[in-house]
Amino acid sequence: MISEHFRILHYDLHRRRGKIIHQEGRNRYVGGSGLAALLFHLYGTPEASWKEAEQPLILAIGPLTGLFPLMSKVVCAFKSPYHDQYTESHGGGRAALAMRFAGLDAIVITGKAQSLSCLSIGANHIECKEVGFMRGMNAISSGRLMRRMFGANAGHRSILRIGQSGEAGSAMACINVDTYRHFGRMGSGAVMGDKNLKGIIIHGDSDFDQPRGDYPKLYQKLYTEVTATDMMHKYFDLGTPANLEPLNELQSLPWRNLQKTTDPAITSITGKAFAEDTLLRNAACSGCPVGCIHIGYFSEKSLQANRYHFHQVAYDYEPIFAAGTMLGITDSFNILRILDSLEKVSLDAMSGGVALAWATEASERGLISANETLVPLRFGDTDGYIQAAAFLGKGINDFYQTLAQGTLKAAARYGGGEFACVLGQEMAGYATGELFFAAQSLGFRHSHLDTGAYSWDQKNTDKDVDKAVDFLMEDEPDRVLLTSMVACLFARSIYTGEMLAECLHSVGLPGLAASLDEAGEYIRKLRWQVRFATGYTPDEVVIPKRFYSVKTWKGEIDKVFLDRLRKEYGRRLLRFKVPIDDPSADKERP
Repeated sequence: MISEHFRILHYDLHRRRGKIIHQEGRNRYVGGSGLAALLFHLYGTPEASWKEAEQPLILAIGPLTGLFPLMSKVVCAFKSPYHDQYTESHGGGRAALAMRFAGLDAIVITGKAQSLSCLSIGANHIECKEVGFMRGMNAISSGRLMRRMFGANAGHRSILRIGQSGEAGSAMACINVDTYRHFGRMGSGAVMGDKNLKGIIIHGDSDFDQPRGDYPKLYQKLYTEVTATDMMHKYFDLGTPANLEPLNELQSLPWRNLQKTTDPAITSITGKAFAEDTLLRNAACSGCPVGCIHIGYFSEKSLQANRYHFHQVAYDYEPIFAAGTMLGITDSFNILRILDSLEKVSLDAMSGGVALAWATEASERGLISANETLVPLRFGDTDGYIQAAAFLGKGINDFYQTLAQGTLKAAARYGGGEFACVLGQEMAGYATGELFFAAQSLGFRHSHLDTGAYSWDQKNTDKDVDKAVDFLMEDEPDRVLLTSMVACLFARSIYTGEMLAECLHSVGLPGLAASLDEAGEYIRKLRWQVRFATGYTPDEVVIPKRFYSVKTWKGEIDKVFLDRLRKEYGRRLLRFKVPIDDPSADKERP
C-alpha cells in the first residue's frame, strides 16, 4: 500500500550529504505538481536568483506511479533561468518507475558540487562521483559513458544528463532522460549545469508490495481500456505526427517563423511519411503499454572508415514543427539531422528551432549577418541549421549566447521583436487562434498542455471572452490533479475523477480518494502562489506582433478579441497573488 507520508531524499551537493525526510500531506498535495510546489516552498528562496546555489532542483512522482498504466511521468521543478520564476517541466522514460522502486516520492537537490559530478541514487545508497573528464561531452556520449560507469541494475535505472548547453547556462538547455525523453522546457539543464551536475542516475534497486483486494482486477480493466482505444492506437501507429496534416489543413501549423500557417509541402513530412520513410522502431516509457515514442533513423557516411553510420533520433509532432516546418525543412531525414544536432548539445528542440527561425528572418531583414550567425541561415537550408544548432547550444559567440537566453532577449539587442514567435517562451506548434495565444503566453509553464486552448480554438468560432476564459479556469484543476498523480496527459480521457478515486481506494488511500476535487483546486492555488512569489506578473508578458497577423481557418486573428482574452485571463490569475497560506508548510526546513 502507498503511504500517506511522502518519502523524500534531500541531497546537498556542496556537503556531499543526503538524508531521508518523511513529509506529511498526501491528501492535500497528492504528489507530482503539488508535492513539487510544497518542496519549493520549503527549500527554495523566491526572491533569490535561480543561480543561488541553495535553490532546489526537484523531481517528484505521484501515488499511482508504477501501479497503473500511463502513470509514467516525473515532474521536474526549479526556478527557471528563462524568466527567473518557479516553473515545472514534465518528462517520461524510466525515471518515474526507477524512483518508485528506489522508494522515493521526490528528490530534492540543493547546493553546488565543487567540481563536475554525477549523482547516483538508489534505495540504499547515495554516491557522488567527480567526472571532470566529462566536461564538454555531449548528451549522447555522456549517456553511453554513464551506462558503463554505473553498470549495475541495467534496465531498472534511469539516466539523466546534460550536454554542452547546460554547462554553458543556456535558458533553453534541457535534461536528457534515457536518451529519448526530456525535461525539455524552461532551462532545467542550465540548473543542473550551474550545480556542477553532469548527470543523475536513479537505480530502481528495491521493490514494493503489490496491493491486494480489488487492485488486480482494476489494473486489468484499465490496461484493457488503455490498449483497446482508438486514441491509443493512434499514438502507437503514427504518434503525434499524425496531427501535422490536419493542422496544416486547418491553417494552424506554423511555417517559416509563422509567416504562413499552411503549405502544400506538408505531404513529404506527414506522420505517414515519417513512418514509411524513417521509422525504425517504437519505444515506451516504463509503466506504459502504448509505445508512443517513435524512433527514426538517418545515415551518414564516415569518410575515415568508408562506411555508413546510422543515427537513431526520437521524433514527435512538436520537434517536427520546430526543426521542420518552422525552418522550412520538408525532408524527413533532414529534420532528424537537425534534431540530432539539437539533441547532442541538449537544447530543447522547440525553443532551439523557434529561436533559429527568428534568426533566419532577422538575417533576411538585414538585422544580423553571418558575422553573428557564423553560417548563412536560410529557410530550407539543412546544413546551416545543423551547424547553427550546435553553435547555439555551445554559446560559441556573443550572438548565440544572447539568443540562448531567449529570442526576445536577442530581439531586444538586435531588433526584430515584432516577429519573435514567443508566447511566454518560444511557442509550441499550434497556431490555432486567439485563445491558444493568450493561454500559452500567460499559462503556468507556458506549455500548450497547461490548458485545452488549442482544442477550444478548433471547435469554437464565437468570441465570448467570459465563456472562453471560464473554460481555461475550469479546465485547470483537473489537469493539475493529473500532473500531481503524475499521469501522461494522453490518458486524461481515461483517468476521470471517478476512475482516479477508484484507483486510490485500491492502493489504500481512501482519504485522498474522497478529497480529489479539493486537492485539485488547492494545488492549482498553491502552484500559482509559488509562481507569483517568485516574480510572475501577467501584465509584463507580451504577445509579439507576429501573432496578430496570423490567418487560420476562421480568418485573420481578431486583435481586439485576443487582447481582451489576454487581459481577462490575466485578471483572473491575479486572484492567486496572495501570500502562501499553507499552515503545514512553514519555512523552517525539515
